[in-house]
Amino acid sequence: MSTAANLQAAFAGESQANRKYLAFAKKADQDGFKQVAKLFRAAAAAETIHAHAHLRVMNGIKSTLENLEAAKGGEEHEFQSMYPGFVAEAEQEGNKAALVSFKNAMAVEEIHAGMYGEAIDAVKGGNDLPATAVYICEICGNTVYGEAPDKCPICGVGKERFTLID
Repeated sequence: MSTAANLQAAFAGESQANRKYLAFAKKADQDGFKQVAKLFRAAAAAETIHAHAHLRVMNGIKSTLENLEAAKGGEEHEFQSMYPGFVAEAEQEGNKAALVSFKNAMAVEEIHAGMYGEAIDAVKGGNDLPATAVYICEICGNTVYGEAPDKCPICGVGKERFTLID
């Protein structure tokens, strides 16, 4: 393998470890193990530092416009190509939990692509996005501007399951 491939693999591994450790921390908190949860959060933060370092070395961080375009392209790939195949396979296998997870993610990735498109237009015009609240659904990841809806249009949970992002 080349150093470039190793950097890509290391970035992917560190990124996945971060997400996994944050999920582990949430479970430890729920189980009453506050210090174990803190350990998982600390390790997750360290994994983020490693992932960001690898991404920088790979020249993976560009201008804001280029980063937005890359993010939009990634989201489009996910909802147009990746998730439809995953949904079909989960349906074929009868895996209902995976089907719900994939369908929720696919719907939200399309929303994200649209939001990135709006941000691209703003940045190309020399502007930031308008200042507004941003909420995400803690169940499906639905992302909305302004106010959280009374009921999530993707997964159906109530407004109280939306988190304000700072």
